[in-house]
Parts: sequence; C-alpha cells; structure tokens
Amino acid sequence: MTPAAPLRILVVDDEAPARRKILRLLRSEPGIQVVAEADSGESAISAVEKHRPDLAFLDVQMPGMDGFGVIQRIGSTAVTKLPRIVFVTAHDQYALRAFEVHAFDYLLKPVAEERFREALRRAREQHAQSSDGFASRLGEMIEQMQRERGFPDRLLVHEDTRAVFVPVRDISWIEADRNYLIVHCSGKTHTLRGTLDSLQNTLDPKLFVRVNRGSLVRLDAIQELLPWFHGEYKVILQDKTEIRWSRRYVSQRPGLLKQP
Repeated sequence: MTPAAPLRILVVDDEAPARRKILRLLRSEPGIQVVAEADSGESAISAVEKHRPDLAFLDVQMPGMDGFGVIQRIGSTAVTKLPRIVFVTAHDQYALRAFEVHAFDYLLKPVAEERFREALRRAREQHAQSSDGFASRLGEMIEQMQRERGFPDRLLVHEDTRAVFVPVRDISWIEADRNYLIVHCSGKTHTLRGTLDSLQNTLDPKLFVRVNRGSLVRLDAIQELLPWFHGEYKVILQDKTEIRWSRRYVSQRPGLLKQP
C-alpha cells in the first residue's frame, strides 16, 4: 500500500517566537511537512503561490496586510487554491464569534499545546474529506466580520500641530510613497504614515479599488476606463489624473468589469 502523502503546512506569523512555538509543536507530529514559514501578508501570499500548502496556520493580526487580507488576495485569483486555514489570534471578539458561527478552527495566543493538537487533528480529518464549500464559507465569514466591524467614513490626518478629519467620499485616490501615503482629495493632498495594504483593509471595498501596487482609487472618482495593453486599463479620474490598472489587480476585482 502506498503511504499517504504528508500534510503540507505553512506557518504565518509576524512574531518569530509565535512561529517557533508552532514549528516546535509540529516537529513531534507524524505525517507532517512544513513547506514554508512567512512573517508578513505579502510573504504568505508568495509562499502559498509557490508551495501550494494543504494547511496554513495563519496569524490574524499582522501589520500591513493582515490574515484576512491574505485570504482575500488569494481567493480573488483563480490560479491559486486556498489551503485549509487554522487562524491564530489574540483575543478579538469579532473574529472569535465569526470563527465559531462559520465553523472555522482557531488558536488563541499564547497557543496551548492541547488545543493545538486538537486543531491539527481536525485539520487532518478535513483534509481527508472531499470539499465542503470551504472557500465559500470563508468568504461569507469575512463579509460578516466586515459588516460587524463597519468601515470608517473619515480619516484622521495629522498636519504639523493640528489634526483634521478627511471624509472618505472626498478622496479621489491614494498613492504609496515609501512609508507614507498621499491622499488626494478636492484639489488638496494630505500625508499619512502607513502602508497601502493596511489602509485598504480598513476601507469599504464597495467604495475603493486597488488598481496597482501603489494606488488605491475611489470608484466614484473614476470618469473613464480605457482598455490598455495585455489586459490592463488606463483609469482616468474626474480630475483628469491617469493611473494604470495592472492586470494582476484587474484579476482581483473581475466583477467590476462585468456588464450589468
């Protein structure tokens, strides 16, 4: 009889001690192959695309792109299959409730060994079964969490010695500039410290679309889309700004380009 293939596992956590603990617990388990570890959302996506793991222990709270951002990015492409997920999180009332309602396994930090063994046992059983609508349930769970948490209708921007609120609906687009973000709105610009991934995860996807690695655009600010080369588009805003919508990011929001 041919022995069963090992369960291929990815461990994702921005904190090295947390990764090391899970890796240590995995070392004593039979039938396991740790194919990669990742310390950020971007490196997690690369690891999933390269190694195609069966299971991922995925940290929810990470700077920049969090665990849910990783899932949304992978789930938006037809190329890469989502692995099974065991979420790893500090206490988060919205996340814990959503995990339980949609029957997803999770580990609370600091991870307890007995709880870890139980989560891994269930993951093995699920892996041996046929598909049970995992990706669909995952999408429904994230939508529920977004509804419960809500989206901000304004951003707090610090300027010298004062701070102002910028209404989200006044924003035309946002561009990344190293460790800062430049917010373009109503003929003015404001500067925020942070990453585009982090800000994108806090804004309503019904209002904003990521068009390339460095640009986030409010949909209502778009005046025209012009087909460009190799499946890309030229985005022309109402203020006549022109931005390239790259093919990679077009593939993440295909529903926006469908005919009604």
